[in-house]
Amino acid sequence: QVQLVESGGGLVQPGGSLRLSCAASGSIFSINRMGWYRQAPGKQRELVATITSGGSPNYADSVKGRFTISRDNAKNTMYLQMNSLKPEDTAVYYCNRFPNYLNDYWGQGTQVTVSS
Repeated sequence: QVQLVESGGGLVQPGGSLRLSCAASGSIFSINRMGWYRQAPGKQRELVATITSGGSPNYADSVKGRFTISRDNAKNTMYLQMNSLKPEDTAVYYCNRFPNYLNDYWGQGTQVTVSS
């Protein structure tokens, strides 16, 4: 059974930081490239960052230099350290494998709101 549980979101002022966590079941985590995604109100879900099982990261241009993705394979957990947050980072953040497919399960996500 697939399990994806995102946590760590909240309300933060512009320029602030948050660290998101993703607890995933071993069946999806252990052999897959994983990713953080986000969906802002009225917009499509977009890819924020990915990380291979070996730890190699990639970032969307919009977050490069501000966000850091990491994973702990022993704990089936992935993280997203978000610094220098901007109002346009406001969204619900999700984790999942990359690439993902039409019938993939998605967790409930964690809300990140950047506002003064």
